[in-house]
Amino acid sequence: MKQYETIIGLEVHVELATRTKIFCGCSTAFGGAPNTHTCPVCTGMPGSLPVLNKKVVEFALRAGLATNCSINQYCKFDRKNYFYPDNPQNYQISQLYLPICHDGFVEIETEAGKKKVRIHEMHMEEDAGKLLHSDKFHGVSLVDLNRCGVPLIEIVSEPDMRSSQEAKVYLETLKSILQYLGICDCKMQEGSIRCDVNVSVHKPGEPFGTRSEMKNVNSFSAAVRGIDYEVERQIAVLEAGGKVEQETRRWDDEKGMSIPMRSKEDAQDYRYFPEPDLLTIVVEQERVDELKKSIPELPNVKILRYVKKFGLNIKDATFIAESVSLAKLFDDCMAKDKFPAKCYTTWILGDLVKYMNATGKTLEDTKLTADNLTDLVAAIEAKTISNAGGKKVFAVLLEEDKKVSDIIEEQGLAQVSDDSALEKIADEVLAANEKSVNDYKGGKTNALGYLVGQCMKASKGKANPGKMKEIILAKLG
Repeated sequence: MKQYETIIGLEVHVELATRTKIFCGCSTAFGGAPNTHTCPVCTGMPGSLPVLNKKVVEFALRAGLATNCSINQYCKFDRKNYFYPDNPQNYQISQLYLPICHDGFVEIETEAGKKKVRIHEMHMEEDAGKLLHSDKFHGVSLVDLNRCGVPLIEIVSEPDMRSSQEAKVYLETLKSILQYLGICDCKMQEGSIRCDVNVSVHKPGEPFGTRSEMKNVNSFSAAVRGIDYEVERQIAVLEAGGKVEQETRRWDDEKGMSIPMRSKEDAQDYRYFPEPDLLTIVVEQERVDELKKSIPELPNVKILRYVKKFGLNIKDATFIAESVSLAKLFDDCMAKDKFPAKCYTTWILGDLVKYMNATGKTLEDTKLTADNLTDLVAAIEAKTISNAGGKKVFAVLLEEDKKVSDIIEEQGLAQVSDDSALEKIADEVLAANEKSVNDYKGGKTNALGYLVGQCMKASKGKANPGKMKEIILAKLG
């Protein structure tokens, strides 16, 4: 396989987070009863006319600017003609000749370093409906048109990726950018972001091979599996003396294989022509400049800031920066400028992420706030509570809307730091553990840990362990 090079291009379909559809006022909410979020426009009734949703254009422009695209300040819609049961108009309103954005790039991190994946174009279009297949339908398929007319942008890359891992990193980077922009919720389980995968193989020095396309892959891990399978399949065909056909295939993740659907269409097969019911879109430069200023700090910039300003390692910085909610929590904590970054990343990357993985909850599902987390860190740093006590407080902060001070008081977690009280405990423990005292004085230094542990036990965990150790050492002389 090493003698072949893999060529990958991705077409990423992004459902935009507008409240209404692209050409009508129907709801885009997910999960409604079948065919309830519909009207004559999105169901393709004769005589109905589309009206463009201005928010869709704004979201598309923000996505283009965030991915370094050039903007077509004059663009228009076209009709893409195809005949499927989930497409009641028998055409899709899309953009071919003058897409809204073009010639951009996304920078990704690979094993060999940074790499630019070029974006050929980004265009607006309407989504199709959804076919429902079930045994209870007695051998027929039903159609749900709720998704018809949901606004999409399609981000078409150049064939710049050379492995399934590069494709995965590109998808993750795009997802993170879209979430930071707030233009897509990126819930893959709801189809908010999905991709078509184009794969070909060839021997270095020879022209690119014939590509196949896998449609609507609905998870990044499935994209990796699909690409790896397709590479092996095409190489096997070529090694057997066969010819790879240009075709559209469906990835079956349960079976771990791609299945032919139809021969791959070219643009001319769709008989594109200008959409007669919609006017040309004119985007003024002033509006482009305004939107450019509104682009937030994106993940790649945020990662560099975390590394340079706060001293995070690249792995931790990337993990936090790629999550909008975790990055906001971390930034809000650091804005208070009280303690080093490590004080917060320990909780965020440790206990918080562990909790979210175990429960399936997001940060928004918890009661944790930046104010609570900074109060908790302050209590630990002031030795008001121990690290063990801090974990107990943190567990409550995740589930209940309470102040750190109240939790400490309710659970009696405050450490005893009064010298006279600690000395009394030390005297009692040393008197009761004469053998360990003699062991320590005889050179068995591990006896010290035992004695400190007995003091902590006697104090029911409330003694300040640092001070307790100092007092024991002083008494042991």
